[in-house]
Amino acid sequence: MPKPKSCRFMKSHEWACLKDGKVLVGISDHAQKEITDVVFVELPKVGRQARQGEAVCVVESVKAAFDIYAPASGRIAAVNEALAKDPALINRSPHEEGWLFQIEPSASAELEALMSADQYEEFLKTDAGHASH
Repeated sequence: MPKPKSCRFMKSHEWACLKDGKVLVGISDHAQKEITDVVFVELPKVGRQARQGEAVCVVESVKAAFDIYAPASGRIAAVNEALAKDPALINRSPHEEGWLFQIEPSASAELEALMSADQYEEFLKTDAGHASH
């Protein structure tokens, strides 16, 4: 599984890592701490086409439901079926076992426009970093 330092991040707190030509997507450790206990995940359908920034998934916690956005355009290639039985994987392992879905990117250059891990850490220090979720 990818290390957070090798991932790109969205302002809405999704992480995205390019691995073997596919983009693995999840929510950041910061986001899972902010939303607290995840109780349900509505995953996208495999084969669905998504555009960068489009809501494709819903994560529901004890606080509220949150849209999860596609960090890159492309086809949903796989989803993490383990989350149906154990949505708390997102809380226990947000960057490994708690990944959400995988995209076959149609324009992998879109990832370059997202924040690096260091830029995301700086973003979290601002008020904007805490207001999105």
